[in-house]
Amino acid sequence: MASRALPPQGRATPQHERLRRRADFLACYDKGKRYHSEHFLVFLLAGAPSAGRTRIGLAISRKVGKAVVRNRIKRLLREFFRLQGDLLPLRADMVTVAKKNAGSAVLDLGRVRAEIAPLLRRMAANGECGS
Repeated sequence: MASRALPPQGRATPQHERLRRRADFLACYDKGKRYHSEHFLVFLLAGAPSAGRTRIGLAISRKVGKAVVRNRIKRLLREFFRLQGDLLPLRADMVTVAKKNAGSAVLDLGRVRAEIAPLLRRMAANGECGS
């Protein structure tokens, strides 16, 4: 039987590239600039004290759907940010929030890319980030 080539292993997001503390999320919500698409809100706190690297946080509420739906949305967002790392701003904290209607939508990686990539480009064009 012929062996099938396995896809390259994706890397997990290292801890220093993730927002983990509630205070960091609240700082993004309170002081950050807000961008929105049909299914997502993105809060960007440019120049955050994150030692020169971008940190990403995901917030998916129970209002979006049951655990299976929320986990799928988180997996899609993580994969998008892993693949599109070159679009991310430098020296910023960013929180992506799924809106209520994201759970009932048929989301795939292409749809997530089509919604969030323009937001990241708009952030860069507005000079909100040090990229």
